[in-house]
Amino acid sequence: MTATGKAIQYQYKALHKPNQLIYGQGQTAVITGWTVKSAIAKHLHPQEYAVIGQLYSPTRGLNFLIRNLLFNPHVRYLVVLNATNEDKNAGAGSCLLDFFRNGFEEGLSDTGRLAYVIRSTIPGYIDIEVDASALEKLRQSIEFKEAKSTAEACTLAKSFAQREAVEPWGLPLEFPMSTVVPTVLPGPRYGHRIEGKTIAETWVKIIHRIKTTGTIRPTGYDGQWQELIDLMAIITDEPPNFYFPEPNYLPVDRPFIDEYLKQILDDAPYTEGVKYTYGQRLRSWFGRDQIEQVIHKLIGEIDAASAVMNLWDVKDHDKGGSPCLNHIWLRVVDNELSLTATLRSNDMFAAWPANAMGLRALQQHVRDEIAKRSKYDLKMGPLITISQSAHIYDDTWENAEQLIQQQYLAICRQIDYHDPTGNFLIEISEGKIVVTHTTPGSGEFVGCYSGFDALKLVREICADSPSIRPDHAGYLGIELHKAADCLKTGKQYVQDKK
Repeated sequence: MTATGKAIQYQYKALHKPNQLIYGQGQTAVITGWTVKSAIAKHLHPQEYAVIGQLYSPTRGLNFLIRNLLFNPHVRYLVVLNATNEDKNAGAGSCLLDFFRNGFEEGLSDTGRLAYVIRSTIPGYIDIEVDASALEKLRQSIEFKEAKSTAEACTLAKSFAQREAVEPWGLPLEFPMSTVVPTVLPGPRYGHRIEGKTIAETWVKIIHRIKTTGTIRPTGYDGQWQELIDLMAIITDEPPNFYFPEPNYLPVDRPFIDEYLKQILDDAPYTEGVKYTYGQRLRSWFGRDQIEQVIHKLIGEIDAASAVMNLWDVKDHDKGGSPCLNHIWLRVVDNELSLTATLRSNDMFAAWPANAMGLRALQQHVRDEIAKRSKYDLKMGPLITISQSAHIYDDTWENAEQLIQQQYLAICRQIDYHDPTGNFLIEISEGKIVVTHTTPGSGEFVGCYSGFDALKLVREICADSPSIRPDHAGYLGIELHKAADCLKTGKQYVQDKK
């Protein structure tokens, strides 16, 4: 308000993520964290706020937010909502508050790039291209408050709006922002299979596959992503308490996962502004505890193919904000419990490791409850996730490249040469190349191939065994070529002999 009681209307203009914000005409920015922004907006008049937006990640979103504030110097008040467990786990709101409380210093980002590092226990970075004096001016020019509930956030915003209008602290400031477009190799868009012993190993392979051959396309979030469609990830040997590499290159740590597991396994009461949790959808959303249902189902019929849990509500089409995790299926085969989950949309860099650990914990819970309540002592089988849109956002491309450079080759060197397709024994007999196919482990005879042409034999083998590992097929090609040369020259052929 002016001294005469007339409201001054300002216009907030966002340089970054403009379509993700709700705009008003006031001088207060309301940061809602993981609480949906509309839950705040519906309690306020547009004159009572300048902008309302969500902040999920301190390492991804905070840099954009600070740049937008620098471009809108009429914003003189800030309300930061820290209301949910997700806010606590992510720490984005706390890191933003620490920027205003404690400031920043030059340092290195998590990718080793020179950046301003926020003085906080929670990692947060601002591009070094932004002028430090402008950041200090911003810190000194905005009054900030933390809110612990939507009601408190609205009360704070209204109280700021009751004050007389304050002059902008300066002119709009814009600083250059570099972007890197990755090089994409040709490859299939649909249908991919990746397997690893642990979630950590599988995650690195997933990021490499997407970063190498994923299609780049615009997102609905004012950016780009690199995407593969229908990516199946199989984790075979994740330990009960989860494997965290040392040093930990995963985007999550053990304390984060300890909190995140509650969102998968536990029911949750309705909270305004929080759309749902996966645990709520599984435990009570449809009026049934689906986790208990599948436990009873498998105890009563251990080989049932209908132990299914569903998180998709047909009302989600109309309401929006539908869950990314849609469908879970548990199956017992040969005394082994597997879990298959379908996710319609999956942030493979930031979200998939936590998703996978949460699903593995659910799988373990079902196995343990069946063991407690019945005669069945099941082994833990594989965890399978099918990500219909498997993508990484452009603000993590740099992190993805660094991960690949540091970890992918090391993982490839640890490769296990076991192939479920079996083994192929090569020899020269009666003037021909003879290939005997045997099962893995027991060595039982499966089939036999013979001929003179190495390429033709490889094609026959791959046609009969299309799931053969690519490196195994390459190995066969090399060995069969050696055998064909020996056949022509009369030299003795011995498999695997150089």
